[in-house]
Amino acid sequence: MTVAREEIFGPVMSLMGFDSEEEVVERANATPYGLAAGVYTSDLRRAHRMAALLQAGTVWINNYNLTPVEVPWGGHKASGVGFENGNEAINQWTQPKTVYIEMGKIDSPYP
Repeated sequence: MTVAREEIFGPVMSLMGFDSEEEVVERANATPYGLAAGVYTSDLRRAHRMAALLQAGTVWINNYNLTPVEVPWGGHKASGVGFENGNEAINQWTQPKTVYIEMGKIDSPYP
């Protein structure tokens, strides 16, 4: 089903029946994309299982499209080019470097 494999941008909600969690995970992960996923359930254990198995940068449980600025946002697979927001955003624009400076007299171990 195309709607389950393509990365659709817009106000779209697809409701599809299923017989097992395995079927849902296989269907959801059978795409080159992985921006976000949503799971609606009253079973907290199922919610955690699904979140761990879904190949998506964000998994919302019992809500959708919440993107606070302090929480990293980005996709997996072919969705996006990194993460935005939170500390992840800083990491996209910086390159760590360590510099040691000795200010006193140095006894060099090399002749």
